[in-house]
Amino acid sequence: MAKSANQKITLNQAENIPFDKLDLSQKNVRQIVNGVTIPELADDIGYRGLIESLNVRPKKDADGEEAGRYEVPAGGRRFRALELLVRQKRMAKTQPVPCVVNRSDKTSMEDDSLAENTHRENLHPLDQYRAFKALSDHGNDIEEIAARYFVSPNTVRQRLKLAAVSPRLLDLYEQDEIKLDQLQAFAVSNDHARQEHVWERISSNQHMQEPFYIRRLLTETTVRADDRRAVYVGAEAYEAASGVILRDLFEQDSGGWFQDAALLEQLVFDKLKVDAEAVRTDGWKWVEAAISFPYGHTSGMRRVYAEPAEMSTEEIARYDAVKAEYDALDARYAKMEDADQEIEDRLDQLGAELDGFTDRPQVYDPAQKGIAGAFVTLGANGQLQVEAGFVRPEDEPRVGTDDDDEETEGEDLETSNHDEGDDDRGRVIVNGRPVGQESETAEEPEDEGIKPLPERLVFDLTAQKTLALRNALAGDVDIAFVTVLHALVLQMFYRFAKDSCLEITLTSNNFGQVQGLADTPWAKEIAERHESWDRDMPDSDNLWAFLLGLDDASRKALFAHCASLSLNAVVEPWNRRPGALVHADALAATLGFGMVEAGWSPTVDNYLGRITKARIVQAVREGRGEDSAQLIDHMKKDLMAREAARLLEGSNWLPEPLRLDGDDAVVDADETVTGDAADETAIDGEAAELPAYLSEDAGHDDVGDSAPETMQAAE
Repeated sequence: MAKSANQKITLNQAENIPFDKLDLSQKNVRQIVNGVTIPELADDIGYRGLIESLNVRPKKDADGEEAGRYEVPAGGRRFRALELLVRQKRMAKTQPVPCVVNRSDKTSMEDDSLAENTHRENLHPLDQYRAFKALSDHGNDIEEIAARYFVSPNTVRQRLKLAAVSPRLLDLYEQDEIKLDQLQAFAVSNDHARQEHVWERISSNQHMQEPFYIRRLLTETTVRADDRRAVYVGAEAYEAASGVILRDLFEQDSGGWFQDAALLEQLVFDKLKVDAEAVRTDGWKWVEAAISFPYGHTSGMRRVYAEPAEMSTEEIARYDAVKAEYDALDARYAKMEDADQEIEDRLDQLGAELDGFTDRPQVYDPAQKGIAGAFVTLGANGQLQVEAGFVRPEDEPRVGTDDDDEETEGEDLETSNHDEGDDDRGRVIVNGRPVGQESETAEEPEDEGIKPLPERLVFDLTAQKTLALRNALAGDVDIAFVTVLHALVLQMFYRFAKDSCLEITLTSNNFGQVQGLADTPWAKEIAERHESWDRDMPDSDNLWAFLLGLDDASRKALFAHCASLSLNAVVEPWNRRPGALVHADALAATLGFGMVEAGWSPTVDNYLGRITKARIVQAVREGRGEDSAQLIDHMKKDLMAREAARLLEGSNWLPEPLRLDGDDAVVDADETVTGDAADETAIDGEAAELPAYLSEDAGHDDVGDSAPETMQAAE
């Protein structure tokens, strides 16, 4: 027994066996193809040679003697790859193949095949990342590495990015204290010190270790590439100014993050100066430029618009000729019974030329540009926006007053009388007549036909006229509508015109102190509608005729626009209007209006970032239930607000000031969920949309434990 224990192990010997002497054993336990395909493995063997021998057993004849051929029970994929190389004539069929020959009867071929496939240890992903980095450091480019290991270039970039994470964090990943998805999140930044600082900040709180939160902490001082400032400047100009763009190779990043926000702001202002100067040189009196302007910044300014450029004499002659030819050809074609493609083509050509005359470039009157200015700003899409043609009140042309006219008339009269030899200088002129000085014929009776009526009588008469006119106007609803519309339009579109006989005052508050109001979809729609009407408005003297000439639908639309601008449902502590607010809710109910249907949802900027933590938790409790509220109640306020905004997305939750009279916190098209009912809602359909730690049945300890899952995630 002791002799058996001391017996030395004898290993199977290696031999070089011609490939045409080898046969693939059908007892190989690997039946399912997995991993690198046979053609790719063949290419790899063709590049580097066979780096692992085949495991073979001799075939025996009926007498139990070796027959000169060998079966391959282990290494079947390598055998298939070599077989492919022979079929492709890239390798001779008699090429000697390194083989480990097993002549022992202690194990079966199935046993050998199973042992080879189960006793191997998968490469740790970190070793793979470091190996790719070593290849890159040795001068191999990304495409070459990708081709050599049959992966995409982006996979190589990902692994190189992971290998570049802070060595301290890589050690934690090796010890399984950091998961792969967390390491991928850290890779968004190249700053090792910041990576380590973020880990120190979140390592003690498991709820804060989610990848999305790690990315937010690493990019919280950056500007997203789809921000209008970044789009306006452009990545190329930013990087040319030594700016760094952070990219996430593992998640959709929409272009990444501009790391240096201060540099980006400076580039924005520098470019705005250049663009604003280019606008000013076009002839405007002034130009104001800013990233954004408050809502209502043009309030109190008159606006002038560009008009189509006038046609030259030659263009008019050409237009008349083309129009005449088109009309004649169109009339002739209308009488034809059969279609004629040649005539149709000619009509299309003539129509296109006529359209060119109609769609002429818009130009401003140079005189108007001399008193008007332009606002230069950035649109939501990052494109430069120029709002031109605004005239400030102080730049309006001075118009002579009635006093000036009377003074001029008096001067003319005095001059005229003086020329006639009368010494009338020093007389006071009132209503065109001299007073306060007796004449030689003072005792003579005045001509009753030219004596002005007493003011009292004029008042009495015109009061009767007013009542009669009121009565007549009340009998004609359509004209009454136009009359009110005329008064409203004068106040909304003509700042200095007071030409209505109706004593109707319309007040419109622009709420310019509310940040971001101009960027809301409602503000943009109102501004576009107002500008559309403003372009069609004549001068105030012709407004009445213009309104009478509108069709009924247009008059009603203009009336609704003007009336809407006076609506005010704002709650102000110094301006108590409970009745007006109740009426606003009643109006909304009549319109079937609601803020959810209008597109409002709570965000960090418009609500959640401006209230206390207790109110944030209460909002989530009302909108998503108690379970969701408990998930965020431990967070710091900035993170809590962001998570609350994401949780409340699609919940139809509204804060108290936006609810109509009788509304609940959560408004749904089919069902209303409030109070305790909202707390009991389990949001079953929402669980799949939440991060792992926000899902009730999500685990934390078993994420990424198995090596195959880790490898799959890495690739």
